[in-house]
Amino acid sequence: MFTLLLILIPVLTGILTLSFGGRNARLLALLGAVAELAVALVVWMQFDPVGGQQFGFKYDWIKSAGVTLGASIDGISMLLVLLTTFLTPLIVLSTFGHEYRNAPTFYSLILFMEAALVGVFTATDAFLFYLFFEAALIPVYFLSALWGGENRLKVTFKFFIYTIFGSLFMLVAFVYLYFQTPGTHTSEIAAFYNLQLDPAVQGWVFWGLFIAFAIKMPIFPFHTWQPDTYTESPTPATMLLAGIMLKMGVYGLIRLLLPIAPMALEDWGAVAIVLSVIGIVYGSIIAIKQRDMKRLVAYSSFAHVGLMSAGVFSTTLNGLQGALIQMLAHGINVVGMFFIVEIIFSRTRTRNLDQLGGITKNTPQLTVYFMILLLGSVALPLTNAFVGEFLLLAGVYQYNGWLGAVAGLTIILGAVYMLRLFQRSMFGPRTEVAEHFADLSLSERAVLIPLVAMVFWIGIYPSTFLSLTEPTVSQLLRFING
Repeated sequence: MFTLLLILIPVLTGILTLSFGGRNARLLALLGAVAELAVALVVWMQFDPVGGQQFGFKYDWIKSAGVTLGASIDGISMLLVLLTTFLTPLIVLSTFGHEYRNAPTFYSLILFMEAALVGVFTATDAFLFYLFFEAALIPVYFLSALWGGENRLKVTFKFFIYTIFGSLFMLVAFVYLYFQTPGTHTSEIAAFYNLQLDPAVQGWVFWGLFIAFAIKMPIFPFHTWQPDTYTESPTPATMLLAGIMLKMGVYGLIRLLLPIAPMALEDWGAVAIVLSVIGIVYGSIIAIKQRDMKRLVAYSSFAHVGLMSAGVFSTTLNGLQGALIQMLAHGINVVGMFFIVEIIFSRTRTRNLDQLGGITKNTPQLTVYFMILLLGSVALPLTNAFVGEFLLLAGVYQYNGWLGAVAGLTIILGAVYMLRLFQRSMFGPRTEVAEHFADLSLSERAVLIPLVAMVFWIGIYPSTFLSLTEPTVSQLLRFING
């Protein structure tokens, strides 16, 4: 029942925040997010990595149709529940230096989105997965449309159309799979695993699921909604999108596409990896050319998720483990980087690198935190992203040496655009906008310190999290290759 509690806490807190939050909305939202994290930590301490699905619930939803409300937690789910519940209170805390109009609605939407994300990562019924997958879209749409930038309506409409369109392909695939289950039909994901589909059918199921998840991540060429949406959305919404929501797509590949359509990988897996690798190089090159700090970080996120996707489609232990640990590392790093950008923007009113410079002369604390998160993003050894990128590149190389070599360009190109970002904003002559730049406040340090701590924890002692997922990943690979 812990899983049900993890879904209900943010829903109930969101309702309380919306109804009674008033001027204390952000504090109530923070308390709810911290309570959610506390429950997740209790679940983690009691979780058995080799115990399969745990802490679950299952209720009849549409009994006559075999559709259930069912969710539980295995090693893969546990990692992503921890990521979601760790980042959400930090995202709420990051807003304490900014006043948002209609604050109760703003913070309740963040909590509702957290509930939907946890639901996606724990659902054991395909239609419940689809429900949460779509439900996560609604809060972030309103966050972006109501509190976003000047072009928010145009951009969020494009984002909405893209993601709804992709999800329809997934729904059609689910409906087809539902009718293929024997006897009294069921929509349980485990039942979809056991279907004996011929290769041709698996091929179109593959594409139905792949398009939905490729848009959500996104990977090339389904990415065109992402840079504008990340840039125009308010920073908390951008953090939710990049830090957690894109992980729904990678999770969907692992949880659904690989085990449901394993034979289709022989025909289409190479295409998916090539598209992913193209995205790595393309996103990195475009990031190098950016002058807007937020847009640069958005393209860097696009490049990183391409590597995760390539690792998943390598169907190797290194590739899948690398994708999972990189989801955790990327979530931490990208939330930290977007927060740094917001700090700089809040003090200078610009994100243009041509107008920045010399900030470090007034801000020793910001400089240190910025550099640590940046080095984590470029996968410096002993930082969090190094573990994930090493395993991912090893997995892609196992699949194909040439693709592994091209994917490896992410290390060089990532260093180029990230170090350029740091040098242009923090070093050089002090500009007018940086003249009276104040160092970090207490609430800003409270956000950055846990993120930096996780950069080193994952980088120095990755087995904490790798051991959490390895039994589930190994079992999944045996099923796919069996």
